[in-house]
Amino acid sequence: MPTCRTCNQTYDESQFIGGIGPRHLVCARCGVEAGLVEANEAPQYFSDEVARARISLFSKRYRLPMFTSAGWILFLTLGRGIELWSSIFLGVLVIATLAAPVLHFLGSTRFNAELSRLSP
Repeated sequence: MPTCRTCNQTYDESQFIGGIGPRHLVCARCGVEAGLVEANEAPQYFSDEVARARISLFSKRYRLPMFTSAGWILFLTLGRGIELWSSIFLGVLVIATLAAPVLHFLGSTRFNAELSRLSP
């Protein structure tokens, strides 16, 4: 995979603007920021608003599995010594562990629809 000459990041070939001379091996973001191309000429360019919306969408999608994993880590390291709270915490973790894949599967069509809306 090629590397951008400006920011030294490695991207897929579809993320580079075409051309020879100063446009050769320059990614879409660096090309727009340097004024080599307009934002509408680089279809693979994500504006800052679109990038923030995509990050927010992915964080909403994977929030429950991450919190469940963090909960299990906390339970296994710290939570087993407390009498009443450890059993309540274990029950909540078991329910969250069983519900997470189901909710992940049920939300996949909405996620894909919003992701396709945010993709250029």
